[in-house]
Amino acid sequence: MILKSFNTNDHPTTIYLGRQQDHPKKGHEGNCINRRDCLGILGGSLASLALTSKSQAEKTNSDLPVVDTHLHCFGGPENNEFPYHPNGPYRPDSAATPEHLLSCMDGAGIKYGIVVHPEPYQDDHRYLDYCLEVGGGRLKGTCLFFADQPDSLAAMPSYLKSSEGSIIASRVHAYAPDRLPPFGKLELRKWWRSVADAGVAVQLHFEPRYAPGFEPYIREFSDTTVIIDHLGRPFQGSPEEYAKVLRWADFPNTVMKLASIPKSEHYPHQDIRPIIRQLTSAWGAERMIYGGGFNTDATPDSYRRYRQDLLGHLSHLSSQEQAAILGGNALQLFGWS
Repeated sequence: MILKSFNTNDHPTTIYLGRQQDHPKKGHEGNCINRRDCLGILGGSLASLALTSKSQAEKTNSDLPVVDTHLHCFGGPENNEFPYHPNGPYRPDSAATPEHLLSCMDGAGIKYGIVVHPEPYQDDHRYLDYCLEVGGGRLKGTCLFFADQPDSLAAMPSYLKSSEGSIIASRVHAYAPDRLPPFGKLELRKWWRSVADAGVAVQLHFEPRYAPGFEPYIREFSDTTVIIDHLGRPFQGSPEEYAKVLRWADFPNTVMKLASIPKSEHYPHQDIRPIIRQLTSAWGAERMIYGGGFNTDATPDSYRRYRQDLLGHLSHLSSQEQAAILGGNALQLFGWS
């Protein structure tokens, strides 16, 4: 039974019995790091990140740049130079350009950003490359390749090599039965191995019910950083399913991202504050990053308000811990000086 339809930062969604499903079809350079440095940052670096956070404790919020680690850019449906992929699960009606993004970042006090390559483009990264070029060193990105598509899987290593320093992670989705990675198969292990060899992170966007399929790879590739998108989607699964996600805090290579923070006045009308307290207790401020607030309608004021609202959920943390989540951790993880 369909309970409610709404939009998230990633894709139009429909809630079925409390879970989030894919919506039916709808009509750099600068500050780059070399391969060895990248492996040092993203391959098993979270222990050193915790030590770095101690030195950051002497800094105030204003001392550390703010880094938005989760934003999407779209060229729009009429952009013939960068068209949407025919297999994309959704097609944004409006553009959200890097030029608009940089203007909003300047007005909202955000120094750097991560452009998370969105599904409408599938594994065509031309628009992402354009965004990073426009960013002039302020933007890095994540890529999207598919383990169950041989051509896509084969193309990932060369793309990661050619984009060294500007791509911080390869993303994988697991939120709809017809769009899942090949859990338990050699192809997904090969995909994970390619990411690990490139020295970048794995970025997971999933519903909690699919968490068990990822856990063997998190364990096996323990030197590869794993970024958990959107708080692990706490309201798109049962408490028992989400408990499996919370246990991932025991893996020192995992990082929790505070993004797509739901408001209690919106569906499903649940208070996110207890969840965020759980997450900060489990991961600690030194293994958390922030993202969100930019979209096609964003203004500098709305972008800043999103971050201020998030800070309201982090009032139980010290100002130094808040500053680490808002930027300090991302600076260390993703290679900005």
